[in-house]
Amino acid sequence: MLNLASILYSVIGSSLAGTFVIAALVTGYDTMWPILIAAVAGGILAIPLTYFITRAMTGK
Repeated sequence: MLNLASILYSVIGSSLAGTFVIAALVTGYDTMWPILIAAVAGGILAIPLTYFITRAMTGK
């Protein structure tokens, strides 16, 4: 289960971080700190999301 979760996290984490950075740029936050905060928030939010998706895929 850990192997699947690590593979999924690499995809989900980068997707969410990129989405949050694009959302920050579109809303006008174009300095370093808001972009960095958006990227970190996407990476942190991907952890529980990866857990739930992995559990749903494995059936455990």
